[in-house]
Amino acid sequence: MEQQQEVKPSKTRRFLKETKRVLHITKKPNRTEFLSLSKITGLGVAIIGAIGFVIFLIKQFI
Repeated sequence: MEQQQEVKPSKTRRFLKETKRVLHITKKPNRTEFLSLSKITGLGVAIIGAIGFVIFLIKQFI
C-alpha cells in the first residue's frame, strides 16, 4: 500500500494567512479607547516599578 501524503501549507504561508485574517478583523482605536489603554498601561508599569522599588529598599535595609 502506498501512503498518501497530505499537502500541508508551510508554516510561513499559514502565518501570513492568519495575520491577514487578524488585520481584517481588528480596527484602529478611537481617541478615547487609546487614552484609556495608555492610562491602564502606564498604571501597570508604575505599579510594577513601585513593587520593584519596595523590594529594592527592603533588600538594602536587610
